[in-house]
Amino acid sequence: MAMNTAFLGLLQLLLLLLPPSLRDYLGAGPSDHRVAEQLQVYHPIILQGGFGCPKLEARLADAYTPSLPRCGALKGKGWFPLWNSTGDLLNHHYMRCFEEQMSLVFDPVINGYQNQHGVETRVPNFGSAYGFSYKDETCPFCCNVRLRNELEALGYQDGDNLFGAPYDIRHAPPRPGQYSQVYSEYFARVKDLVQNASDKNGNKPVIFIGHSFASRLILDFVNSTPLQWRKKFIKHLVLLSPTPHTGFMDVIANLVSGPRVFPFPNVPNLALRPMWWSFASSLLSLPSPMVFGHEPLIITKDRNYSAYDYPDFLAALGFSIKGVSPLTKLPPPTDMRVEAPMVPTTVLSGFGIETTKQMVFWDGNFDVSPELVYGDGDGVVNFNSVLAFTKELERQHGLENIFFKFVKIPNVAHGDITIQDHSLKIVLAEILEANS
Repeated sequence: MAMNTAFLGLLQLLLLLLPPSLRDYLGAGPSDHRVAEQLQVYHPIILQGGFGCPKLEARLADAYTPSLPRCGALKGKGWFPLWNSTGDLLNHHYMRCFEEQMSLVFDPVINGYQNQHGVETRVPNFGSAYGFSYKDETCPFCCNVRLRNELEALGYQDGDNLFGAPYDIRHAPPRPGQYSQVYSEYFARVKDLVQNASDKNGNKPVIFIGHSFASRLILDFVNSTPLQWRKKFIKHLVLLSPTPHTGFMDVIANLVSGPRVFPFPNVPNLALRPMWWSFASSLLSLPSPMVFGHEPLIITKDRNYSAYDYPDFLAALGFSIKGVSPLTKLPPPTDMRVEAPMVPTTVLSGFGIETTKQMVFWDGNFDVSPELVYGDGDGVVNFNSVLAFTKELERQHGLENIFFKFVKIPNVAHGDITIQDHSLKIVLAEILEANS
């Protein structure tokens, strides 16, 4: 009992050393914030959901030639939700049409990706934190919905000091020296959104909060801007379970077995593999040789494939888009570098969850379920890659004495970081600290 009393006394003293906003928050549960005491200044927030969260609308022009008659039923009828609800797609027997109209075409002449001929697409609700939602009813708090609710309980309001910048999940930010029309336009819109959000809130700089793939996009956006601009308009980056530039095995798993990010009941992931291969984003964040080295990632009885062997592995897999192999989109092993944003940054990531580190296809048949070998991570991103990624960010920030913080949260899965009480509490505490 005496030991417990002494420990509690020491804990109280340690709490007094924390910033006031963080100290107050750790003493409360989610939704118990006493708003006036928590935030004296509201910096505008741009809240970004992960890969499965943005919506996509389509419009079919006369030039569109459907593979099935029902796929052309909406031709000439204006914009309709293409990627919004898995239930609607299944109930209306639109899966085949969905795959066709979502797929991109790789043009080797321009070394880039375009929509199918006659298919136009757009991302709705740009500027709103409500532009992100899960596509079925199994996870009502996914896509930062619970975090958004907590921010609104703190006094944030969508369109006033809370915003969002949903994106087209099919495309990938260009590597340095390359050009992407989609991302050139998207980054220009995000830049305008940042400036307008700041102007609307007394010229206060903006806090970016991104989960998973959105964290990567935030970093790529920030690094596309002039240093003076970002120092003026960006107060802090809060990156939640980021998919790092150093890569992770789930990218390979999606290439081989089809995407797990499309939650269609009774639809095998493998059936969606051709559509997934057409996305530029499918090749983003392959495991970097600088982190994964020569360790086998794919194991077969005839040959193993490491992070140095992507061209050979993709050829063995049969990876192509309608017969065209866009391997020119793969960066060379030495080009998978990490570029720090050079603005105050906090990274939060889970660990302690079984995460695939190797896939075994002993007979070399990539169309069957593999045997999996597990390592540490958050169930999606390998922890060794997160450690390498954050170490490099911290090193670059340290050279310029710029704030960087890495918060490791044990036993929290990739998608649960803004859902579970314990991890959500930590996330909100870091947001409050960034706001101070």
